[in-house]
Amino acid sequence: MSLNFPLLLVIAVAVCGLLALLDLVFLAPRRRKAIANYQASVTPVDTQVIEKLNKEPMLVEYGKSFFPVLFIVLVLRSFLVEPFQIPSGSMKPTLDVGDFILVNKFSYGIRLPVLDTKIIEVGDPKRGDVMVFRYPSDPTVNYIKRVVGLPGDKIRYTSDKHLYVNDQLVAEQMVGTEPGTLGSAELYKEKLGEVEHMIRKEMSRYRAPPDKEWTVPAGHYFMMGDNRDNSNDSRYWDDPNIPKDELGMVPDKNIVGKAFAVWMSWPEPKSNNLPNFSRVGLIK
Repeated sequence: MSLNFPLLLVIAVAVCGLLALLDLVFLAPRRRKAIANYQASVTPVDTQVIEKLNKEPMLVEYGKSFFPVLFIVLVLRSFLVEPFQIPSGSMKPTLDVGDFILVNKFSYGIRLPVLDTKIIEVGDPKRGDVMVFRYPSDPTVNYIKRVVGLPGDKIRYTSDKHLYVNDQLVAEQMVGTEPGTLGSAELYKEKLGEVEHMIRKEMSRYRAPPDKEWTVPAGHYFMMGDNRDNSNDSRYWDDPNIPKDELGMVPDKNIVGKAFAVWMSWPEPKSNNLPNFSRVGLIK
């Protein structure tokens, strides 16, 4: 069972807020009245009795203490910045397993928490952005890929691993090699829109699937991992419950935000390895 943290956070804030309101409107006035009656009825006044009469119920005390902290966390996480950890190598070399990233939640519009309804238009994803989104076939799972296709774009990926956007070959330049899963991998510098970034191709997997084309429908985006031969992305998604013309696409309603920075890396937290900050920086 997947834990719905945003929903739990909203419930916690609501419960703590109601306890604080209950105390403000009903319980605190009753305590003040009890103290006033006691002070009027006895002389001298026992301070210990005053403290006892003024003591908040434990549940109310905890609710009032946690409410401001939880409320700030809710606002920050829902509308400003949310942290994520990269679980796979699908975005190598841009992002590696164990990278902790920050995601801008308002780049693509202000959305209500849990409901994910956009209430304020701010901007739209741009080609080349690294974006976190909810997997269309299972919205409880967060994915991170690069925006390749915008609404209306025609995307083609060929068997020799070349990418075309609106019939234009996306420029790439080989810059080096590194060890791959079955041999060596080539690293390329690619330019998508205004964004220049690195991609990775496995030489051992020389041929990609047969040439395939997609047309991105309105309100949807075509996503690909920078690790082109090791990424479960728009090229491969298949779900009989999704309309054929939207298959492989990410709808606007599934967008979480734009990934913009790596702030720590910790590939194996259960081992003796310590977190490191060698990969800290902005995401290109």
